[in-house]
Amino acid sequence: MVQLNENYQKLPGSYLFAEIDRRVTAYRREHPDRELIRLGIGDVTRPLAPAVVSAMEQAAAEMGREETFRGYPPYRGYDFLLEAIAQHDYAARGVRLSPEEIFVSDGAKSDCGSIGDIFGPDNRVAVCDPVYPVYVDTNAMAGRAGEYDPGTERWSRLIYMPCTKENGFLPQLPRERADLIYLCFPNNPTGAAASREQLKPWVDYANANGSVILYDAAYEAFITEADVPHTIYEIEGARECAIEFRSFSKTAGFTGTRCAYTVIPKELVRGGVSLNEMWYRRQSTKFNGVSYVVQRGAAAVYTDEGRRQVRETINFYQNNARVILDGLARAGLEVSGGVNSPYIWAATPAGMGSWDFFDLLLTKANVVTTPGAGFGPSGEGYIRVTSFGGADATRQAVERIADLLKHGA
Repeated sequence: MVQLNENYQKLPGSYLFAEIDRRVTAYRREHPDRELIRLGIGDVTRPLAPAVVSAMEQAAAEMGREETFRGYPPYRGYDFLLEAIAQHDYAARGVRLSPEEIFVSDGAKSDCGSIGDIFGPDNRVAVCDPVYPVYVDTNAMAGRAGEYDPGTERWSRLIYMPCTKENGFLPQLPRERADLIYLCFPNNPTGAAASREQLKPWVDYANANGSVILYDAAYEAFITEADVPHTIYEIEGARECAIEFRSFSKTAGFTGTRCAYTVIPKELVRGGVSLNEMWYRRQSTKFNGVSYVVQRGAAAVYTDEGRRQVRETINFYQNNARVILDGLARAGLEVSGGVNSPYIWAATPAGMGSWDFFDLLLTKANVVTTPGAGFGPSGEGYIRVTSFGGADATRQAVERIADLLKHGA
């Protein structure tokens, strides 16, 4: 009889955003006349930049001609995109990176989940709490998380690093040895950002203990403060201990187009083995690459026109973040994030659970948010609000929430 991966049976309930969708769908079915404003799932709403669209149209036309048609893309990605990434995202910040250290993919979420393929099942994994669910669930699927305790909502083998108001929503170095350490800055979901001074101890810890930092920098384009690094490789010693994930999704609107990349420096060696070479072996076996059309579109992000247009979109979302941050604060909620991040982390009214506040905002204000409890135990008592909506919709959502709180939540 076929054997199944029993680790899947240990996963609690459903994926967070699937549960949100279930509740929203049920509510819409009962109240089809209500206009919902979605500030929950972090999907973008602004269209692709004209420079990107133009590049993709030209690339699509090339695919229709025999002399310019292309089949399977290179496993790492096309040189034109790899070189643009190395120059604009790294060299421009004083970080040396070769194209051979970059791997183009279909999403940071995919790579954050798949990176575990190159690590053994007995590694101890440290995650922030609250945490992006993919980090936890994919390690549980691989058997690294141990057993799930519904009472504490924790996995037995994971090392949880609480990120609370008391520590500025930044994790502290684990007291026990961690082999794999997931860090995300600017953070999803709290919006917190770590300075260079705050990141240096993590790099030192990883190098001293032979650990590997899995650094999710998907939101680096939203950084506004000068002391917040855009890449972990701005920290001395990071090339020997860190893997970085980047995405075009939230920065250039590629959530529906799918393009991202992962960086693994050649200096990153564990057990005498190059992790760069291991990941290349994994990708060349399990992944057939990102299409030529999409990679041409991604490369257009780095042109002068593309950079200007993408910056306009990011400014649009940053303005939404200010509207949410200021509006919810005036409404009496305790808020953070939103400065270096598209996410605002808001404490629920006193004594109200995250899912209760989510349901209240859904049914009374017709605004969709994300309950903090879905990101881990330390997320209880908070909601996450995204700035990826339209400008008018964002203002209206804040007004609805403020009005609801004014008249008693």
